[in-house]
Amino acid sequence: MANFQASYEYQPKGMIFRNLGSSGLRVPVFSLGGWLTYGGTVKGDPVKEVMKAAFEAGINMFDTAEGYEAGECEREMGRVIKECGWRRTDLIISTKIFFGVRRQGPNDKGLSRKHLIEGLTESLERLRMDYVDIVFAHRPDVTVPMEEVVRAFNYLINTGKAFYWGTSEWSAAQIEEAFAIANKLKLIPPIADQCQYNAFHRSRFEAEYDSLYRKYNYGTTVFSALASGILTGKYNHGIPKDSRFTTNADFFKNTIEQLRKPEGQQKIQKVRELTKIVKEYFNATPGQLALAWVAKNPNTSTIILGASRPEQAYDNLKALEILPKLTNEIYEQINRILDNAPPAEPHYGRGTRHALL
Repeated sequence: MANFQASYEYQPKGMIFRNLGSSGLRVPVFSLGGWLTYGGTVKGDPVKEVMKAAFEAGINMFDTAEGYEAGECEREMGRVIKECGWRRTDLIISTKIFFGVRRQGPNDKGLSRKHLIEGLTESLERLRMDYVDIVFAHRPDVTVPMEEVVRAFNYLINTGKAFYWGTSEWSAAQIEEAFAIANKLKLIPPIADQCQYNAFHRSRFEAEYDSLYRKYNYGTTVFSALASGILTGKYNHGIPKDSRFTTNADFFKNTIEQLRKPEGQQKIQKVRELTKIVKEYFNATPGQLALAWVAKNPNTSTIILGASRPEQAYDNLKALEILPKLTNEIYEQINRILDNAPPAEPHYGRGTRHALL
């Protein structure tokens, strides 16, 4: 497939918009997601307050999934959008199918044609919408033939239930297989992966996916850009009572244990050193610098923010002010502190190490 190079950035009203991969869909560099919050720890009016604050600040993309709080996240977001009276054409909505809601039977989860079609149909009912802009395969499913997966997503697009489809946490080899089948059968391939990427988690995004960027101009919708909050500096002196590690202690049990080990303490020390960079060059916070660092990578299409209060959304969006000031020299200074860049690939593409914005 040809690597279509479209105009890459648009900056109306302060928000930066980038094409999502090779598609013509323009997404804000920061979007809002509901993982571990909406429909769970955050319900009702607080959800509305955060989404309104985000929308008024230029975020028009909202990300959810059938598996977030067993569908309650989709219900909350759909309700807020309806109550706010926003035009559907002004919004970009993405959801993900894989984990299911009920999980009572063998076909209530996964990427079978049956669950993909029935799952998205139910997601749309919860969202109170006729379609989503992007539907993601929330995880790979090795129990389903890839041709069935590709055909099912094309059916969802052809029937108007979605405009685009993508992957989430798939390996580069699995994405390549999907492209090969789509090309062979003249079907629509995926346009982006929803993947984890932050200063402490780099190999897949920067190295493994490098060939996907070069060959397909593959897009990304990044989650965990703050490494579950570690990069904000809030855990530099222990675990605060109101943090995610406290309110979702069971979910983050392994992360908490790792943080207490020597390797975890080394990460904390690096965050302390990054804080010095922030004080030296920017009037900002470590978290804002961490977000700008991810956004500086030209292969980052959008970064999914999490927020339970409006002020959190406003605070994160200040990273937009840092981005134009984050020079390649400062970026390399940060890299020396992190000391974890994956080995350079033999072919140079638009990767972080080779073509910074």
